[in-house]
Amino acid sequence: QVQLVESGGGLVQPGGSLRLSCAASASTFSSYTMRWYRQAPGKERELVAVTTSVGGITNYADSVKGRFTISRDNAKNTVYLQMDSLKPEDTAVYYCNARRVGLGGAMEYWGKGTLVSVSS
Repeated sequence: QVQLVESGGGLVQPGGSLRLSCAASASTFSSYTMRWYRQAPGKERELVAVTTSVGGITNYADSVKGRFTISRDNAKNTVYLQMDSLKPEDTAVYYCNARRVGLGGAMEYWGKGTLVSVSS
């Protein structure tokens, strides 16, 4: 079982920045592909950014490209989401997700989320 704990959310004005962190309990953290999702009120959960376990390849939703940066520190078992030029439409609960596929199938874990509010 892997526990994921997000932090760094809060209230920020439009144009501001926040950095989210997700700390994982797994010693095998480096073997997991890590993703950030978000869910705005009344909307479905959407994928925001991903960083792979091998090569650290990253990808982003079109809505955040050029503004958000996902990174990981395998020595600290932590993945980050740097969010710049925030917009009111970025307001959502942000969730960390860890997933890997092994011989026994896929293993997937979720954090409880951290709230980001962008408002003046």
